Amino acid sequence: MDYQSLIRDIPDFPKPGIIFKDITPLLANAAALDAVIQDMAAPFKDKNIDLIVGIESRGFLFGPGVARQLGCGFAPVRKPGKLPYSTHSLTYDLEYGSDTLEIHVDAVVENQRVVIIDDLLATGGTAEAAGKLIAKIGGVVAGFGFVIELGFLKGRDRLGNTQIEALINYQ
Repeated sequence: MDYQSLIRDIPDFPKPGIIFKDITPLLANAAALDAVIQDMAAPFKDKNIDLIVGIESRGFLFGPGVARQLGCGFAPVRKPGKLPYSTHSLTYDLEYGSDTLEIHVDAVVENQRVVIIDDLLATGGTAEAAGKLIAKIGGVVAGFGFVIELGFLKGRDRLGNTQIEALINYQ
C-alpha cells in the first residue's frame, strides 16, 4: 500500500520552517490503518517480544494494534504527571532544554523483550530516552518501530545497533 500518499504535509507547523507530517488521513483509512499495524508488527513476529511500549501520544495509536498482532501486552510511556500509579522516570536533554518520560513501576518485568513504537523518528531524542528508560528498569529493548522516519535528521544514529523499522523514509 502507498502509505506516503496518505501523509499530508503541513508547512510551518508547529512553527515556521517545520513541515509537519500529518497522519490523520492514514488513520481515517481503515484499510491503510490495518495494513500499517500489520506491517509494523511483521519484522518482530519471530523475535519473542513480550511487550510493546508506545511513546506519548501517537505511539498510543499504533502500539496496541502492534501488541495485538504480536500477542503481547502494551505499556504507555508518558510525560510527567500523566500516569496514575508510581512511576520510574528519565530526564533527557533536548536541543533547547530538557524533557522527562515516565512509565509505571510495574510495566516492565526484568529481562522482558520490548519494542518501542511511535509514529515518527526525527532526531531520535525521545526514542533514545524511551530506550534508556526501559533499560534502566530492567527491560531489553529488542527494537523500535515507526510509521515515518525523517532520515535526513539521522535519528537512527542515536538508537545504537537495535533493530529499527520504519514504513516510510523521507531522505
